[in-house]
Amino acid sequence: MPNNLVSAETEVDSALSLIGVSKTFRSTEGKILDNINLDVKTGEFLSIVGASGCGKSTLLNIICGLDKDYQGTATKAVPSTLMFQDSALLPWLSVLQNVVLPMQLQGRPKAERTEIAKDLLTRMDLRNVFDKKPHELSGGMRQRVAIARALAQESKMILMDEPFGALDAITRDVLHDELSKVWSENKLTVVFVTHNVREAVRLGQRVILMSSRPGTFIKEWVVDMPEPRRIDTTAVAQMASEITDELRKEIRRHG
Repeated sequence: MPNNLVSAETEVDSALSLIGVSKTFRSTEGKILDNINLDVKTGEFLSIVGASGCGKSTLLNIICGLDKDYQGTATKAVPSTLMFQDSALLPWLSVLQNVVLPMQLQGRPKAERTEIAKDLLTRMDLRNVFDKKPHELSGGMRQRVAIARALAQESKMILMDEPFGALDAITRDVLHDELSKVWSENKLTVVFVTHNVREAVRLGQRVILMSSRPGTFIKEWVVDMPEPRRIDTTAVAQMASEITDELRKEIRRHG
């Protein structure tokens, strides 16, 4: 397999296809993405790791449609929602109102959207905070609200940009379990960007390593481990160590 070509097993139900995607900033920064090819099958959980500045976030912006100034083609078979490291909740709205809002913008009936929002928040173990404002919640609770809001948009693909990066290890571990459960129960397609290699292995079915700038895909690992996984198990640690060694080589190669 060429270094710049990474694909899932042959499937007709591809949720995402990138062909020759490249990106050049119109400044002194030059090219940031170089000839990225990718197929993500429906229902797959894909983790992407790489050094800071390699273009991971730029790639997510292209996939979700926020960035249209690129070369190549990016095709999605399903709608997507982008989640950031910051939960991006509206501070003047309650937890319930934050989850209701995307359904309100879609024009769905009030009773329906309220019922759906309460159900989603309950599934996220947030049944007791419907009326609280975001600043009254912990970081982990805010991210759970953000996940519920993403599900409320009925997107079958969630793009996640370092969503747990600012959280402590215990809270991250709890949210790993929550995310795995949500992914499995809702048959979602997830593209998960992280600097945490163990996190990538703990969550993903595949892990792809990006090169330093200009970013392209240079290696992939299939994570053939049973669920539920724990981040501190030997199998996860061993694969994470192997990926980390490759990442270090890439960082040294580019200084």
